Amino acid sequence: MSVTAKEVQHVAALAELAVEDAELPALTEQLNRIVGFVAQLTELGDLEGAGRYVAGPEATPLRPDVVAPADLVRPPAELAPEFIDGFFVVPKLGALEEP
Repeated sequence: MSVTAKEVQHVAALAELAVEDAELPALTEQLNRIVGFVAQLTELGDLEGAGRYVAGPEATPLRPDVVAPADLVRPPAELAPEFIDGFFVVPKLGALEEP
């Protein structure tokens, strides 16, 4: 199968591209190479049972799941206005106070 210059003009019109007449031979040749490359796929024959191709490694190694404390530049007690027994102390909300 080959692509003609008329077909290239038609595709360009569908894509709303302005193609100069001087560009038609080069574009026709490029499209013919693309069509030829795709036509090579028919040479693969019957692919029944070939399986599915997934790019990437077969398995991804996992790192050990280790819980470690975060290294802070300053302890939380220096950041909080009030920090008692390992907890941040915040004021009660007015709507939650009992009358």
